Amino acid sequence: MTDWESCYIEENTPWDKGAPSPPLSAWVQKQSSQGRALVPGCGIGHDVVLLAEAGLDAVGVDLSATAVQRARARHPDHASRFVLGDLFALPAEWTGSFDYIFEHTCLCALPPELRAAYAETVGRLLKPGGKLVGVWFINPDMEPGESGPPFGLSPEELDALFPDGLWRIREDYIPGEAYEGREGRERLRVLEKRS
Repeated sequence: MTDWESCYIEENTPWDKGAPSPPLSAWVQKQSSQGRALVPGCGIGHDVVLLAEAGLDAVGVDLSATAVQRARARHPDHASRFVLGDLFALPAEWTGSFDYIFEHTCLCALPPELRAAYAETVGRLLKPGGKLVGVWFINPDMEPGESGPPFGLSPEELDALFPDGLWRIREDYIPGEAYEGREGRERLRVLEKRS
């Protein structure tokens, strides 16, 4: 797996565009969401701050101590929202405690063999009826021979990862908003955890 701490120390963070995810921003502006929210792999925290300022009790978790330190320094009014931790080893009291999980660049950063563990983990963290709001990287721009990260996944792979018996698709579309260069390469899908 990628050494994310080294990436942050060396400032090799091309995924950090200095602002929240445009599709996520557009989605949040159309909602009146309330409750507790988690952003896994939150990095410098742009999406966490977007959600908190929209009225959600948002928290972000990241494996990189440097990312968490930078998030706290960059967003001092929200410093307590950034937690150093491993998505797969979060405190037991977090189980079933989130109304929302907002996915932006976490799953595409994980090796594909960890996708099933990711799906199980987010399902465990959400309350029944909780929503997984994902800006999924369907078509990353890869150099010939490059394998990732990011590791793209198709809509069919999303279907298999979050099957209908456990999840209900509430929204699913290719967003009109995107970071420059990502136009048409992401998909916004909102999945509701069945009770």
